[in-house]
Amino acid sequence: MHSRKSGFGGKSKNHGNRRNFGRKPPRHSGKHQKIEITGVIKLAGRKGGFVDYKDDEVNVLPDYLGTALHNDTVQVLLHQRSHRQGAARPQNLTGEVVRVLIRARASFVGTIVNNKFIPDDRRFYLDTAVTWLPGNQVENQKVLVKITDWHTMPIKGEVSEVLGKQGEHETEMRSILVASGIVYDFPAEVEDEARVWQKRYPELISEEVKVRRDMRNTLTFTIDPADAKDFDDALSISQMANGKWQIGIHIADVSYFVRPGSRLDSEASRRANSVYMVDRTVPMLPEVLSADICSLVPNQDRLTYSAIFVMDKNGKIESEWFGRTIIHSRKRFTYEEAAQVLETGVGTFAGELKTLNEIMRKLHEERLRKGSIIFDKDEIKIELDKGSKPVRISVNERLVTHKLVEEFMLLANKHVAHYLFRGVGKLGGGAVYRIHDVPDKDRIAIVKQFLKSLGYKFENDPKHFGAREINELFAQIKGEDIEHLVQTAVLRSMAKAIYSTRNIGHFGLGFEFYTHFTSPIRRYPDLMVHRLLTKYLSGNPISKQEVLEFERVLQYSSQKERDAESAERESIKFKQAEFMQAKLQADPKQEYSGTITGVTEWGIFVEDKVTKCEGMLRLSTLGDDYYEFDEKKFALIGKKDKKSYRLGDQIKIKLSEVDIPRHQITWELAT
Repeated sequence: MHSRKSGFGGKSKNHGNRRNFGRKPPRHSGKHQKIEITGVIKLAGRKGGFVDYKDDEVNVLPDYLGTALHNDTVQVLLHQRSHRQGAARPQNLTGEVVRVLIRARASFVGTIVNNKFIPDDRRFYLDTAVTWLPGNQVENQKVLVKITDWHTMPIKGEVSEVLGKQGEHETEMRSILVASGIVYDFPAEVEDEARVWQKRYPELISEEVKVRRDMRNTLTFTIDPADAKDFDDALSISQMANGKWQIGIHIADVSYFVRPGSRLDSEASRRANSVYMVDRTVPMLPEVLSADICSLVPNQDRLTYSAIFVMDKNGKIESEWFGRTIIHSRKRFTYEEAAQVLETGVGTFAGELKTLNEIMRKLHEERLRKGSIIFDKDEIKIELDKGSKPVRISVNERLVTHKLVEEFMLLANKHVAHYLFRGVGKLGGGAVYRIHDVPDKDRIAIVKQFLKSLGYKFENDPKHFGAREINELFAQIKGEDIEHLVQTAVLRSMAKAIYSTRNIGHFGLGFEFYTHFTSPIRRYPDLMVHRLLTKYLSGNPISKQEVLEFERVLQYSSQKERDAESAERESIKFKQAEFMQAKLQADPKQEYSGTITGVTEWGIFVEDKVTKCEGMLRLSTLGDDYYEFDEKKFALIGKKDKKSYRLGDQIKIKLSEVDIPRHQITWELAT
C-alpha cells in the first residue's frame, strides 16, 4: 500500500497495485516494442514510486528506481504486461527508471551520526559516502550535503554547510529553509541598490505626483494582521455626487523600483515569493523596500498601482480604471480593530467600514451564486516566547474583516485579468493568469466514497461534485468535529492552482479570468502583472519571445510557491512537536481529544482538537486485536471483535513520544 493517507492526494486508479511494492516484476522482453515515457517521479516512502502516464500511473518498485529521487524528471521503460481482451493498453503498469533527466535537487539536509549521513527526508533512500573539511565538527550536527557523484555505489557527497546542533531552534529553522531551496540572505549589491531608491524617495514623490492620479485626499486605510511588517494593499472609499461609490484597491507599486535587468529584479525572480515561517518572514525584496518605501504605512505618501471602481451599494460596477496613483493612508487597522468598529458601529471611519462591508456582502453573494467554493479555513497561530519556545497554540478565527479585504482583492484580481485578456485580443502577445483546473474525477470518487462512509448522501448526478454541492456540504458540517477534516479532503481532491500564460479559468473561485495583481511585494508573478498592465495601458504589444519567457518564469514561480508552502508547514510541525514535547515532560498521563484524520495499513493519524497537532498512532500499539485496513471504508477493523477506527472518529489519546529533529508526534490510546 502506498504511503499517502487514505488515498487522498492521488489518483484512485490502480491504488491496489501499489500493494505489489517489493515484488520484482519481469523485465521488458526484447520480443516486444519498447515503450518509454518521461515524467516526474513521486516516491512513496522507501517502497518505490510512481509516474503519471496518460490517465494511469506507472509503478516503479525499489529495485528499479536507479538513483531517482522524489520529483526528479525521469525516463521510464515500461515492463511488458499481458493485455486484457480488447484493452486499450497494458494493465497493472510497472516500469524501471532508465535515465534521470533532471535532478529536482542536488543538496540534502541531514544529520551526521557516527560518521554516517542520516537524511531528514525519509524518501532519500540512497547510501551516501560523505566527506567534509578537516577540522569541521560535524558529529550530531545538521548539515547540508551536496551530491558530487551519482554514479558510484554508495553515491558520493560533501558537506557544503554545517547548520548547527540538531533540535535547536535556529538550526531547525535554517534546515527547513535550506532543504526547501529557500535563500534567506540578500547579496550586498542587492541591498545597496535598494538603499539608493530609499535615498531618492523624497524627490521621487515630487516628480511622480505630476504624472500619477493623485488620490491623497481620498479617504484611504489599510487592514492587516497585528504582526504584519509590510502593508502591500490599501482600500479607499468616497461617495460621488450621484450617490454611487468610488472604491479603490491600491497596491504598492513595486514595479517602479524593481525594474527588468536590475539586481533587485534578478534576486526577486530567483526567490519568486516571500516565505512566512512561524518565527520569521523571508522576504522576496530587501526590507528597505518591503518594510519601508513600498509599504503602505499610514501618514506617508506612497506610490501605488490601483484598480478603481465606481459601483452602487449592491456592488454593481458602473466603470473601472487601472493605473498608477499616489495615496496617503490615514489609518492602519488590524483585522481585530476593524472588526470591533464594524461590530459596535463606533470608531474611526465607522461609516465607511460599514459601507464597504455591505458592498462586500453583495459581492460575496454574487460570487457564490456564480460558482465560487467558500473555504473558511481557520489558521493555526503559534505564540513564541523570547527564546522562540512555543507557549501557546490556538486557531485564528476568520473575522468579517478578513472576508472584507479578501473580497475586494478578488474583485481587483478578476477585473485586471479580464483587462489583460482584452489587451491580448487587441494587441497580441500574452498575459499572466492564476489558473485552477477542475478536480480529477478519480480523486472526487475517493472523496465521495469517504463522505458516504461518514453518512453523507448525494442525490444529484453521482459523477458530478461541483461548487454548489461542495458549498452545501460545507454548510452541513459547519462547526462539527469533522469540518476541518472534510475541507482538507476536498482540497486534496483538487488540482493545485498555478501560474500560466494559458488561461483555463479558476475552478475554485468560479472565475473565467483570474490573476494575481495585489501582492507584488511578496509574489513575483504579481510584479509581472504590473509590468504587463503598464504595457497594455500604453498600447504596447507583448512579443512571442516574451510570452515564452513568461511561461518559463511562471512555471518556476509555481514550484517555488510549493517549496514555500512546504517550508511553512514544516516550521509549524517543528513548533507543534516542541510544544507537545513540553506537554509530555510536564504530564505524561495527560489525555487529549483527537480526531482520526488518516487511516493506513500501519496505523492511524490523529489530530488534537485544540491545537491541531497531528501525530501517528501505530497499529502495533492497538494490541487488543489483529486489525486489517479496509480501504473502501477508510478504517482499521479488528478481525476478532470487529472494532473499528475510522476516518473522522473521535478518540481519546495520550502522548507516547516526540521526535524533535523529525518534527514528529506519536500517540497512544488513552486507557
